[in-house]
Amino acid sequence: MKKVILFIAAVLFSTLFYEKSIGLNLCIFSVLTVIILFINNKNDFKTKDAIFYTALYLGTGIAVFFHDSSLTIMANLVAFFTLIGRLSQNKTSIYVNWLNGLYTTIAGWFHRNFAINETTQSVEPKTDIDYLHLAKIIIIPSIIVIIFIGLYQNGNQLFSELINKIDFSFFNIQWVLFAGLGYYLFSNIYQPVIVEPATSEDIALGNSLLKTSKFSIPKLKKENQLGIILIAMLNVLIVIFLITDVTFILTNLDIRASVFSEQVHSGINALIASIVVAIIILLYVFRGDLNFHKENAIVKRLAFTWILLNILLVLSIAVKNGQYIYYFGLTYKRIGVLIYLILAITGLVTTLNKINTIKNIWYLIRLNTKVAFFVLIISSLVNWDYQITHYNFNYAKSMDVPYLIELSDNNTLLLKEQLDQNELSAEHASRIENKYYNYMLELENNSWQEWQYDNFKL
Repeated sequence: MKKVILFIAAVLFSTLFYEKSIGLNLCIFSVLTVIILFINNKNDFKTKDAIFYTALYLGTGIAVFFHDSSLTIMANLVAFFTLIGRLSQNKTSIYVNWLNGLYTTIAGWFHRNFAINETTQSVEPKTDIDYLHLAKIIIIPSIIVIIFIGLYQNGNQLFSELINKIDFSFFNIQWVLFAGLGYYLFSNIYQPVIVEPATSEDIALGNSLLKTSKFSIPKLKKENQLGIILIAMLNVLIVIFLITDVTFILTNLDIRASVFSEQVHSGINALIASIVVAIIILLYVFRGDLNFHKENAIVKRLAFTWILLNILLVLSIAVKNGQYIYYFGLTYKRIGVLIYLILAITGLVTTLNKINTIKNIWYLIRLNTKVAFFVLIISSLVNWDYQITHYNFNYAKSMDVPYLIELSDNNTLLLKEQLDQNELSAEHASRIENKYYNYMLELENNSWQEWQYDNFKL
């Protein structure tokens, strides 16, 4: 029964994707993947985690149908690996889920059917299937039958005419090979496997920091003094920087795009450096027994203050980026800045919580990796090309029309609407009309596998 299901799935896989661009087919594939996984892993789907990650995966598949973009396709792929890895072991960190998901997708069938003999260090089949014999009974008779067909054709004209009338044009070897790829893929993922020892070690590794056997009061006093001096000086430095930064924002409300661009990008570079250095310094200072030292209250308060000041630095960059967007419109780079700022604040807050609750570095890696994954999934659900175009036409003080035209076809219909409602230059109008014509032609020529939401909309 299992092989029949995999065979049907393989035929559907080739039907969906062979010589087709991405559209409705990826959405259907996402549903098909969940069905295959559910049939063979019913118990694993009873957990809330599995249901949640299934919903995220299906959500990205649906998003691809509504707005086909590289970001959405990438999010769907990451969600695919995450779900498979989660089904293989639901207690591991999300990056181990990715490892297990990727490994299962590439080599799941080999993992289940072959084992490494620790004594001989050789790969041995786990089952009693004689693969050599199986190959013999398929290949040898086929070769012999073909040889005899050739001989009989030369000996009998009627038989030769009968053979020549057989039309194999319907048989597409590439389509069959693609179906074979689909069968291999579904054979790999139908029962997710785990990578060892990465999985077991990740489960055994907790989030809490423990006091070591080398706990020394005199040594900790010196570390405490170093931490106080270092972090206090950094607090003074960042306060001076923030004062100058706020002064710039308040005294430069109307400014040229080039100056804004330089300020935002240089601010981001400074932010990246300061956040990375801040986290590294704090991880070093609070790497071990100082967390359990009774006299660490001052250095902790200074660390919390420094983190909060870094958050203020993030907010100042956000204000400048917001001004940039207000005057000169949305672009992918400016949206990327906002996403980075969200991740930066998350990193600072989790670092603060790590120090306050005495967590180890793995706590930071696990939590921030999961946040980054959720940010990727949520951002992939948004049709950014449409939103950028809508904002720039309706709210931006000035905008770069050629930039909007160069975006993907996800904003084509909106551009055509804006062309009818706004006075644009002849060159811009011509480019929009050309883009609209080509997109309509593409939608018309789409097969059902390639359908997008715009096919139904029109």
